[in-house]
Amino acid sequence: MAKKEELDEETLAFIQWCIEVEQFLVAGGATVKQAQDHIEEQVEWFTDQFYEGLTPEEAAKEALA
Repeated sequence: MAKKEELDEETLAFIQWCIEVEQFLVAGGATVKQAQDHIEEQVEWFTDQFYEGLTPEEAAKEALA
């Protein structure tokens, strides 16, 4: 069995941030599947928002705009 890769703190923080964005997208009317698909399709945009310091709520509002 392959050794499980350790994710660095920054990657873990981004994953957690995306989970929170997903929750705001769902609260804004998206289904969980739609929210996940959108984050996957736009991962570079979301990565930029993360590094620019947007909160998950702000990023979701931008995505829904």
